[in-house]
Amino acid sequence: MKNIFSWLNHPPNLGPDSTLLLRVMAGGVFLWEGTLKFVYVNQGVGRFTKLGMPLPHFTANFVASLEIGGGLLLLFGFLTRWISIPFIVEMIVAILSTKISLYLGTSPLPRPPSPPQIGMWAVLHEVRSEYAQALESLFC
Repeated sequence: MKNIFSWLNHPPNLGPDSTLLLRVMAGGVFLWEGTLKFVYVNQGVGRFTKLGMPLPHFTANFVASLEIGGGLLLLFGFLTRWISIPFIVEMIVAILSTKISLYLGTSPLPRPPSPPQIGMWAVLHEVRSEYAQALESLFC
């Protein structure tokens, strides 16, 4: 357990320059997606309500705050390993809560505007942002 905390608290000081680019990209996306959840009801509370999330108002505001705060942490390079853990969990929950119903054709959310609209190909197309964010968080 001590090794895990040491790893989380002491990331390396040196690394490839691409690490900074990935952190800026991931942090920026989390920051603006969190902001959108507050600005547009259909991206926050409305979306969480349609998905059947428990306590949608609280959950949407919590996730939005996590994304804004965590996005800023990634952008500025503070606690990057710590914030990556909830971000990875968030992306897994996002994938499970939206893509299974898309695969089955039972999603309460609007279907993609162009084919494929249901099934495996629709899922593979629509999961790209969550997948990229999860992998970027894992890398950071």
